[in-house]
Amino acid sequence: MKKIIERLNYLIEALPIRVKQFSELEFSTRLLNRWSKKETLGHLCDSATNNLYRFITIQSEKQPYIVVPYNQNNWVSIQDYQSIPTSEIVGFWTTLNKHIVRVISKIPEEKLLYLCDIGDNKSMTLAELIEDYLRHMDHHLIQIVDTSNL
Repeated sequence: MKKIIERLNYLIEALPIRVKQFSELEFSTRLLNRWSKKETLGHLCDSATNNLYRFITIQSEKQPYIVVPYNQNNWVSIQDYQSIPTSEIVGFWTTLNKHIVRVISKIPEEKLLYLCDIGDNKSMTLAELIEDYLRHMDHHLIQIVDTSNL
């Protein structure tokens, strides 16, 4: 968990600086019927919201915890990230991830081994789910900014 927490803390500091390199127009432009950078960052807020709930709930629910998926496209569309100023989305993402760092830094070692049913007859531990959250975030950050320096 230490490396994950270090990486999240680094991203919390670095991403807002990197996003400022883009104009609002650049950050809002949709390419090839895909989400804009702004909507992709909004999606990462949705991911943080859903995973924060999971990281908390898994610790107190019957095992294995059943991870309920969410419709990512609907979440992005309904929340209309495209019309929100980029600075607000960055602030929301930052706040959510700071809270995630607080929560995961306090998870007792034994609870990191709790099982999560992720569907399709697959399961993972809470620790693996947290690792997957960071992997997912890094995947999308590559789409938003050049993360070779992040």
